[in-house]
Amino acid sequence: MLSLPAFKVCNFANRELGTQRFTQGNCRCVPHTVLFGKIIRQAIGGVLRGRMASAAQAASSTAAQLTGIKRPMAKKIGTHSGSFHCDEALGCWLLRRTAQFQQAEIVRTRDPEVLKDLDVVIDVGGEYDPERLRFDHHQRSFETKFGHGFETTRLSSAGLVYKHYGREVIAGLLGWPLDHPDMDKVYLEVYRNFIEAVDAVDNGVGQYDVPPGTAPRYINTTTLSGRVGALNPRWNEPSDETALYERFLRAVELAGGEFAAAVDWVARGWLPGRRPVAEALAERHSVHPSGKIVLLKEFCPWKDHLYDLEKEGGFPGEVLFCVFQDDRDKSYRVQAVSVGPGSFENRRSLPAAWRGVRDDALSAVSGIPGCVFVHASGFIGGNKTLEGALEMARLSLELE
Repeated sequence: MLSLPAFKVCNFANRELGTQRFTQGNCRCVPHTVLFGKIIRQAIGGVLRGRMASAAQAASSTAAQLTGIKRPMAKKIGTHSGSFHCDEALGCWLLRRTAQFQQAEIVRTRDPEVLKDLDVVIDVGGEYDPERLRFDHHQRSFETKFGHGFETTRLSSAGLVYKHYGREVIAGLLGWPLDHPDMDKVYLEVYRNFIEAVDAVDNGVGQYDVPPGTAPRYINTTTLSGRVGALNPRWNEPSDETALYERFLRAVELAGGEFAAAVDWVARGWLPGRRPVAEALAERHSVHPSGKIVLLKEFCPWKDHLYDLEKEGGFPGEVLFCVFQDDRDKSYRVQAVSVGPGSFENRRSLPAAWRGVRDDALSAVSGIPGCVFVHASGFIGGNKTLEGALEMARLSLELE
């Protein structure tokens, strides 16, 4: 149903049509009747032509002219034209999840005259000024990091938007208040687990320190940044601004969807795992006098919490093995703790003589009944019983 204005006090009576505005009410004078009929005819005509949205807009526009009431202009987000990247695609998605820029139009341009009038500009313009809502990182003077212990990677436009609006976006996705007690934990973990990689790739920061000239052992095009980049038109496809804009909107949704999934995982999957790891660490000396073996009474994503809780407790690097039950076959696993998040190097591996050996042969070489396997790299092994897995961990402290 179309919403149309009513009229009250007549400012048109005995005056020429259109010389003054009128106020709302129920006037039935001839000038008002004529003008009101104009609104209705525009609306009905549009509906009959199958353009209800256009009709409603036309009626609303005419009513606004008559009443002097103006509809608020839609906000506009500016970013650069041409080939697009993951950082500005994600940055635009994040901004559109805020109250200030919800439903905002995205304008892709490098024209300074256009950019200066936009409400917020990211990844273009050569300035970082949060008070003026300018979030570029390409200027030579830019050295801003995320902070909170993250002092290695300069921010991209995605990191800049997240730095200023991340908490609001997370609160909206999770239905949390901004002062939720776990907000900072989720905010920082989402940066560590998701945003920093986008920043690093865009700024050309390697994941590891390697000698200059070192060639990669393999090519990885499956990262989020790689998949967003692949949405750009190929060299032999149409690449006009219309085609680029449509593809950029796809990139925005791709990046944003994965961000939303990451937030959900951190808040509802990762964060609840902190409790069982804290309990296991508190009881580790009852598992083994050295405190180097922890026993998880319920399986959870334990590694990140282990590193954090070790630091918080003042014993970083102390735990060498984690024992837990495999929910699939109800056997038990003993896993070596790696030197850090994402590393393939262990603080201490399972003994070399056990690696790649299985079942009875492994039980024979280890002297432990019920052995199932030890991985060839020595990072994990299995036993049919809890006692057997704990014994594998205990002997691994003694054997090389």
